[in-house]
Amino acid sequence: MYTEEQLLPVSALQHLMFCERQCALIHLENLWQENRLTAEGRILHEKVHEREDESRGDVRISRGLRIRSLDLGLIGMADVVEFHHLPDGQWQPFPVEYKRGKPKPDSCDEIQLCAQAICLEEMLNVSIPAGAIFYGLPRRRMDVEFSSFLRSETKKAATQLHKLIAGGRTPPPVYEKKCENCSLLDLCLPQNVAGDHSAIRYLNKALEEGLPDQQVSEDA
Repeated sequence: MYTEEQLLPVSALQHLMFCERQCALIHLENLWQENRLTAEGRILHEKVHEREDESRGDVRISRGLRIRSLDLGLIGMADVVEFHHLPDGQWQPFPVEYKRGKPKPDSCDEIQLCAQAICLEEMLNVSIPAGAIFYGLPRRRMDVEFSSFLRSETKKAATQLHKLIAGGRTPPPVYEKKCENCSLLDLCLPQNVAGDHSAIRYLNKALEEGLPDQQVSEDA
């Protein structure tokens, strides 16, 4: 079990699954830079959270619900949690995460949603079998079953996140095609310092070649 002081943002799980270096730059070095994609995502979440809670028949809808799990060591906010009234009189939580784009080839969105469900289970002492992700481009929901495999992957990701943050070291960059869509591209500079071409080696090489100080500064 983690303490309150050790809790990390649920949203950091998606940063971690996308790129460990991006996660470290944001959550270790406190670096952030917005681009069109992150701005659209932020605006979408703000619109979801600013709407009031409501009831629709046997469904109660809560928005911007604060969540946490001492077991996973995570804290954050669920976009939407629907509470479905069951025949036995109980209310079944059903978390819904909103994303601006389309379904991804990996499981980062599902892991983030599953983490929210685990937080709710711990807080409310209930079992949550499923939730959904609403994607903005197809404008429809994708149902997500919280299988034992997904739960295991989510716990592994949370453990990996805590290990990364506790280690206090930002991983070196590895350039991939997905880097072009990262808002931190200009801060990370994966093509400049990836592999054997670290920033230190680059500067040493430039100095050895006798480049003017101004040029070294601009290139670095």
